[in-house]
Amino acid sequence: MIKNYLFLLFLFLGFFGNAQETQLSSKAEISILTIGPGENLNDSFGHNAFRVKDSINNIDVTYNYGTFDFNTPNFYLKFTRGKLYYKLDYNNYNPFYNYYVRQNRWINEQVLNLNLSEKQTLFNYLLNNAKPENRDYMYDFLFDNCATRMRDVLVTVLGNKLEYKDNIFEEEYTFRGLIQKNVNWNSWESFGMDIAIGAVVDKKATEWEYQFLPKYVMEAANEASITRNGKSEKLVKKSNFLFKNTPKENNINFFTSPLFVVGLLGLFILFITYNDFKNQSRSRYLDAIIFVITGIIGLLLLLLWFATDHSTTTNNYNVLWAFPLSLLFVRTIAKKSPPLWLGKYIFFLILMLTLISIHWITGVQVFTYGLIPLFIALFIRYLYVFLFIKKLNQ
Repeated sequence: MIKNYLFLLFLFLGFFGNAQETQLSSKAEISILTIGPGENLNDSFGHNAFRVKDSINNIDVTYNYGTFDFNTPNFYLKFTRGKLYYKLDYNNYNPFYNYYVRQNRWINEQVLNLNLSEKQTLFNYLLNNAKPENRDYMYDFLFDNCATRMRDVLVTVLGNKLEYKDNIFEEEYTFRGLIQKNVNWNSWESFGMDIAIGAVVDKKATEWEYQFLPKYVMEAANEASITRNGKSEKLVKKSNFLFKNTPKENNINFFTSPLFVVGLLGLFILFITYNDFKNQSRSRYLDAIIFVITGIIGLLLLLLWFATDHSTTTNNYNVLWAFPLSLLFVRTIAKKSPPLWLGKYIFFLILMLTLISIHWITGVQVFTYGLIPLFIALFIRYLYVFLFIKKLNQ
């Protein structure tokens, strides 16, 4: 019995001691860290974290919402389906800082203009949010990520005292436009993203929504204010670069770029079509390959659209050129004498390519420039095949 009492006493003292350790001193500072872009695609948009520093209590830690566990069961399936949980992670500041310095990524710190009570409330929120039962959240690239969480945590903790200003960004961008500011349009990364993401990213983003990118979390915080007792002050007390990187030129080799490679593919299709026209023939296996490749791409796009929780892959009109139904007609198009009804399907594909131009011009969806040579080649090829089948069946 005495042993049990002693155990409970030590447990209480240990809990009390830990609680005391989390009480910030008047010297404590909480800041927003913004990390510049890295070389990999997943690093291209930068990163954010909170830093809690208290020299009296020997605290210097970072909290960031941008981590996930590779050991998650069915990791790649969950990632593909948009069902992967991200989590709030915390680290000692020095390893965090050194990690990004090694990657040559700039680090900016914005010390927040908070009183001790507000700092303590924010710190307690982060401590509670970092618990295993609270730290996971369903990641969304546009609306719930490591950047938007920074803004949302501040809004939750500070409430009506916090005000973000309007009209602080000079130019208006769509979500796609904001994404492309960070990735070269003629890179394979941009090419793949532009095919995979749909029309939802082509709507104008509000300044509030800009903050899905870390850079705009930093810029919006610089202009935000906090009001206490009727007095409004800047949210950011001071801002400085903890590390300035050495900029590197991100040169794209044009001869391995999407525009060049797809351009060669388009020229190849046009060359075969020209030879077919001269010889009054049809390279049926080329048409079969086109149906297979565009059909498979279209099927994948439909799966991203309807079979995943990704908010960015819905309403994707790339299926107008990568039409999945073409897979059903591969054997038919490969015949020497395809039926007349297949010509009607080819004409339907021509109309779909025309609809792409209308969508592009009206701003419904922006397509990657790297696909233009393919669009031209497919339009001419389909038109030739349509006329050939029509003539064959007269």
